[in-house]
Amino acid sequence: MKFIIDNWMLFSIAIASGFLLLLPIIQSGMTTGISTSEAVLMMNREKAVVIDLSEPAEFAQGHPVGAVNLSLNDLGSSLNKLVTDKSRPLIFFCQNGGVSAKGVAQAQKLGFTKVHLIGGGLKSWREANLPLQKA
Repeated sequence: MKFIIDNWMLFSIAIASGFLLLLPIIQSGMTTGISTSEAVLMMNREKAVVIDLSEPAEFAQGHPVGAVNLSLNDLGSSLNKLVTDKSRPLIFFCQNGGVSAKGVAQAQKLGFTKVHLIGGGLKSWREANLPLQKA
């Protein structure tokens, strides 16, 4: 204990560096998204609705084929009009996955049961060389 008190700066640097080394592992464990191949299977087999929460300008530059662009702010009212069957799979997209996580939470609060997001967002879609549609 005396060592920790006498060398508190050294001890705090060791704790901080250990945390920073473990941060990528912790973040990857928290990712709840599905892979792009799982998304394609869901789109083809279960007729999943693909919802892109990107800004309209980003959506126009490229989005998954058949995706619908919705605003996160208007998601509650728009989603209920777009999808009437709450058991139909929903796949949320955005540029990197951060906004779509908020969309997933909102959709679950609205009672949708099969709600997913693409891990890594549109970036992972592009890396998988999957088709994009420009509008």
